[in-house]
Amino acid sequence: MATPTLQVALDLLDLDRAVEIAAEAVQGGADWIEVGTPLIKSEGMRAVRTLRERFPNNEIVADMKIADTGAIEVEMAAKSGAGIVCILADADDAVIAEAVRSARKYGVRLMADLINVSDPLARAREVAGLGVDYINAHVGIDQQMIGRSSLDLLHRLTGEVNAPIAVAGGLDAGTASAAVAAGATIVIVGSNIIKAADVTAATRRVREAIDHPEIRPREKESPDAVIRRLFEAVSAPNVTDAMHRKGAMAGIISICGRVRAVGPAVTVRTVSGDWAKPVEAIDIARPGDVLVISNDGRKDISPWGELATHSAKNRRLAGIVIDGAVRDVDDIREMGFPVFATATVPNAGEPLGLGEINTEILCCGQEVRPGDWIVADESGVVVVPRERAYEIGRRAMEVRKTEERIREEIRRGRTLSEVSELLKWEKRR
Repeated sequence: MATPTLQVALDLLDLDRAVEIAAEAVQGGADWIEVGTPLIKSEGMRAVRTLRERFPNNEIVADMKIADTGAIEVEMAAKSGAGIVCILADADDAVIAEAVRSARKYGVRLMADLINVSDPLARAREVAGLGVDYINAHVGIDQQMIGRSSLDLLHRLTGEVNAPIAVAGGLDAGTASAAVAAGATIVIVGSNIIKAADVTAATRRVREAIDHPEIRPREKESPDAVIRRLFEAVSAPNVTDAMHRKGAMAGIISICGRVRAVGPAVTVRTVSGDWAKPVEAIDIARPGDVLVISNDGRKDISPWGELATHSAKNRRLAGIVIDGAVRDVDDIREMGFPVFATATVPNAGEPLGLGEINTEILCCGQEVRPGDWIVADESGVVVVPRERAYEIGRRAMEVRKTEERIREEIRRGRTLSEVSELLKWEKRR
């Protein structure tokens, strides 16, 4: 079996950062350097020229995502130093035919990207017949966020297309190894390399994995288990960033400091410190759930205290969120149980039985429905709509990875302003 090719996708905006990351990736064993579409849109053909000059021994891939004017765009990439140019497989046949002619004229190769193609197998055969050199089984990042898999697409193509197959879309060392075992000859990895604090080590892990491919049985996890695993790996700020600053509760704090709570919401509406329904909800909730209690926003009387917390802990609930006050704070802190509230007060209410369990509530400015996911830590509490929980978990992981790389560059001596290129990217008015 031929040695698989490792292509690193530089889906970045800043050319200087891209060059630095590319150098670290090459040191780790990357073969081809992809000038990602965001980098091309940000820096133009200068990015292709610069990377060609800096890495004369590596193939440069220009991810142009050509949709029209195939000959012109292939020509400009080829003359800038690209050896491989990417075209959208769903471009019109006339566009692809012209791109092929231009590629032959300028001595470069074409890679057809199957992103968003409705019938990928049929289209892969068609574009291979039109003369493209490689087929890219690519699932885009927004599609990955909702659960689509590049490996699933690869399995549909293997052995069915008369062209070498590349695979791209959320790959890490494990899935890259499985991709080679399934027939991919080119493995394209982006964020799991370029966002790593140690890019060289991350590249080396993928390099070793694809050089020793194996088919690994997929872990059987329930959807809720996957969502929980994702949210437990990120912070509340990561989650609200992934939601474009949505979902964060206002005015709520962690009673026990540095604790975390992740789980589906069991909602409770109560009034005037009536603690009957909050306590009854403990028996209804499942292990790993988060009780979310609306107390009319009152802070002078508490529907929750140490005894209820002890009961919730025994039932293995993940945490408590209260739009209102909590009491017995010293005992709760000694337990270290995740309780989030808007205030503390000694006053307890009465068990009158008013209110409802598992109904839609408003808590600290956020609508919360039964089953919505709660992610809470010392920074605050975020509500994630249940129908978007997997997607937001995946997006929050991408936010976390981005921050890991930025943190490493700051550790090396750059400032946040420099890494972010704030002056360049400030919104023009």
